[in-house]
Formats: sequence, C-alpha cells, structure tokens
Amino acid sequence: MVRVNVIERYPDEEEIGQAPLDLQSDLIVEIVRKKGKKDLRITDLKEIIKEEDTLITLSSGLVQNWHELKDLGRMGKELDVELSMHTPYYMDLTSNNELTKKSIDSIHWSGMMTSQMEGKMVTTHIGLYGNLSKKAATERITINIQELMEWWRENKIPARLGIETSGRQEVWGSLDEILELCDAVDGPVPVINFAHYHARENGLLRSSADFADLLERTKKYVDGSYYTHFSGVEHEAGNEKRVTPIKKGDLRFEPLAEMLVELNPAITIISSSPLLEHDAMYMKVIYERILTKKVMKGTKSKKGEGEDEEEEMDEEEEEPRPKAKPSKPKVEAPKAEKPKAEKPKMAKPKAEKPKAVKKKAPAVKPKPKPQAKPAPKAKPKAKKPSKPVKAAKSVKMKTPAKRPKK
Repeated sequence: MVRVNVIERYPDEEEIGQAPLDLQSDLIVEIVRKKGKKDLRITDLKEIIKEEDTLITLSSGLVQNWHELKDLGRMGKELDVELSMHTPYYMDLTSNNELTKKSIDSIHWSGMMTSQMEGKMVTTHIGLYGNLSKKAATERITINIQELMEWWRENKIPARLGIETSGRQEVWGSLDEILELCDAVDGPVPVINFAHYHARENGLLRSSADFADLLERTKKYVDGSYYTHFSGVEHEAGNEKRVTPIKKGDLRFEPLAEMLVELNPAITIISSSPLLEHDAMYMKVIYERILTKKVMKGTKSKKGEGEDEEEEMDEEEEEPRPKAKPSKPKVEAPKAEKPKAEKPKMAKPKAEKPKAVKKKAPAVKPKPKPQAKPAPKAKPKAKKPSKPVKAAKSVKMKTPAKRPKK
C-alpha cells in the first residue's frame, strides 16, 4: 500500500448486480451508498452493487482484483512465506482533518486486503505531532486507534495492527509512546523498526545486550512473536537522515544475530533496505554463520564432557588400570626395535642351560685338566639361538669315547 491510487467511479452495466468480491475488472474496496442525507460506506465485499452506488477502487500495480489477492495468499502458503502489508508511508492520525480520514481508510483497506491473503500483520505509521504537544497528540491518536480497533473487530479482521517506531523527533512514535498506546487500547502491537529506533535514540543499538533489552521491553505486548524491520541508517542528533544498505550505516546486524542465536525468540525481520533482496540474504548468511559457530562449540564441549566422564568411570570401576597405562609406552617402544627386544628375552633361558652344564661338569673336569680346549669352542656356539644346547650334549658323548682308547 506504499504507492496506491484511489479512484471513485460509478459502476459499469456489467458490474451492477454483482459483488465486489466476484468482479475481475477492478479491486473495489468500498461501496458508497446514499441513505437519506448521509453516505453509507459499505466494506462488505459480498454486498450487491446497485446502479446508484459509487465504487471506490484501488490501483496499486500489485493485483487487479480480489481473486489475485487470494492467489497470492495461496502461493505464500505453498512457498512457506508469511505475508503482511504496510500502509502508505505518509499518515496523519493527529490532525483530525481530511488527511486523517484518508489515513484511516487506508488502514481499513489494508486490513481487508491482508485478510484476503491470510496475512498476519498490517503495519502503519501514525504521523507528525504538528502543532500539538506530545500529550495532546497522543490523546487524539488514542481515540482514533480505539475507533479503528472497533471497526477491526466488527469486520472480523484476523490480522494484527502493528504501530511502527519512527526515526525522527517530530514524528509521533517513540517506543515509550507506542507502548503507552498499547496499554490504553486493546489490539495494536508494537512493530520495532531497528533503524528508526537506533536513529531516534542517537545510535543506541551497539551490542547484543542492547537488542535483547529492546525485545524485553516489548515482550508482553507481542504474544511471544516479534515483528520487526531492519536496514542501515544514517542519522544525526536523534533524527534519521536516510535509510541505507546495511553495510553503509552504523547499525550492524551481527550483534542482533548473536542475540537471536543466544535467545532464539520467535521473530520476523523484514528487510527495509534500499537493497531489499540483497540485504535480506546478507542478514540470513550472517545469522547462519553465527548459528553454525555456536553449534560447533556446543558439539566440541559435549565431546569433551563425554571423554571426561569415560575417564572418571574407568578410574572408579577398574582401579588397576593406572598400572596398564605405563605398559603402553613399553609396547610402543620396542616396535621400532623388535630384534633387540627379542634377544634379551632369549638370552635368559640360554643363560640358565649353561649353568646346568657347569653343575654336571665338575665330576668330569678334575681328571682331564689338559682338555680345557673344548670349553672355548662351546662358548661361541652359545651365541646362536638353538645350537648351543646341542653342542653341549655332543661334547659329553665324545669325551668318554676317547678315554678308553688311550
């Protein structure tokens, strides 16, 4: 509804007898019908058009008729896209003049169109203070919003009416004013435009804690589901100068993304940047990057805790395990020197066998003293793994055979 033309005209012949909801030619939002000296404004889209009626149609370039709005809603559901609508940017709910009347009409029509699409939110600004004090302006606005919400309920509009924060000091819509309005009137909810709020509060949003505090202030008014806008912004002395792409302003998205990852609130963030699609994807990339880092940290910490628990269980259940731990280096060390490790093991049994030979030898050795020469021959044979034992036996057999010949 940002750019829309309102046309008043008499009905065509083929339109008489039909309802606005059935027409394919135009998007008819109201039927004006004379009732005595008063004009009756009918917003029931099933009302039959009469010849003397005046039709109010909208030309926005968005859709041609109510059927196309219904199709948009169906497409949104199929693509998992939640739809909403923004009223014209320039609104005036304070002056109570002709412009105020048009502004209220625009909000009515936005509610009807959003309902046809099965959208969830109609967002609007309120307008300038004008010549009124802040208190007087708030009083008028409260009365107008109260009447709007009564019409909302009478026409069974399911979408919510959101009041957006403003970015300039002369425009009604500080967060305090909006929350005060929501306290006074049942129905409207605050819509946080982060760029507007940041500019109006002299660049307040710097850290993730700043964003968390802002959401906390509006929490009880939104029924657990926040609706917000984000863009870059240039500002000075509490006034927004212009909306910019995110990378060009001093309002950074990273702190907001960190807060979202940490608190995980139910929130919709609308890109209101001059680079609509680009910055929408840019915000998505930043959010997913920060979310991935958190998930990776959580995975690593869980693995660390699991390892600690396993070690503690090992110590409690099996006390001798500490003895097995020093044995690991013993096994690993000889892997590089397997032959060296085997020799000392084989040497132990070989050392025992020659001892047994020496014990038996004293009975034979005292007689043949000159035959000490065969003993050195047996020593080099002991270096081999298996032959030294056989060599010792063969010496015993030869010595008794030689003696009788002498």
